[in-house]
Amino acid sequence: MNRIMKENKFLFVVVLVLAVLFLFVLCQFYLSYQTKSGTLFQVSTFSALSQGVYDGVVPFSELKKHGDFGIGTFDSLDGEMFMNEGKMFQIKSDGIAYPVDDSLETPFASVVFFVPTEEFVFSDDMNFSQFQERLDKEIPTLNIPYAIRISGEFDYVKTRSVPRQQKPFPLLVEVVKNQPVFDFNNVSGVIVGYRLPDYFEKSNVPGYHLHFLDSDMNAGGHLINFNSKSIKVSVQFLNNFYLILPGNSSFYDTNISKHSKEDTEFIEGQVGK
Repeated sequence: MNRIMKENKFLFVVVLVLAVLFLFVLCQFYLSYQTKSGTLFQVSTFSALSQGVYDGVVPFSELKKHGDFGIGTFDSLDGEMFMNEGKMFQIKSDGIAYPVDDSLETPFASVVFFVPTEEFVFSDDMNFSQFQERLDKEIPTLNIPYAIRISGEFDYVKTRSVPRQQKPFPLLVEVVKNQPVFDFNNVSGVIVGYRLPDYFEKSNVPGYHLHFLDSDMNAGGHLINFNSKSIKVSVQFLNNFYLILPGNSSFYDTNISKHSKEDTEFIEGQVGK
């Protein structure tokens, strides 16, 4: 009897070890798939954010499992999120970049494991609008999402950041009317974000949506405009989109269909470019 019990225990341990190994391999495969296939992982929708759904729903400890690069915001709309090479910063309404504690939560963010598909060097001077026109000609199609990283020297960069809000939360179109704007002259730094197709209109920001951080990692914000000197542009083609929706009452009870294209254009461009 003792021999049978020992054999059963041994078999149980073997099965348990094999199960753990299988789960480990499965997780590694999933992360590898996300990286190689270019998966855009997103929390909530921009249409919900625009209607005042600012409650954090996903902790940054969890968000980092799905990407090492991206942009977003924080609980109660407390600043702009910047993430590059796994380093994450919260750029608050004072324009200063702060390290992000894993326990903080986001109401809206999008991240990827950044592996560039193509890279370009633009050595001629250009502003943000000219850059968009130039890159649109370089990429093969406007019908898929792209993750974009721009690094280099800039004559000028203009950014902004949203201040923390109190309940009852106002609409985002009201918040951006009074948000702080920051000017950087003769600065080096990194810009990260996305170029998304027009059909993302309700889920995210179509077109270019980018955030800036200076090379000292001290300050930055949501990109409004720049004049570049010499920049390196890394682009990742994204073939998959994974969306997490909030499970709270603020998301359930908000009429997010009120969000319009005009709202997005105002929110993204109301400060002069």
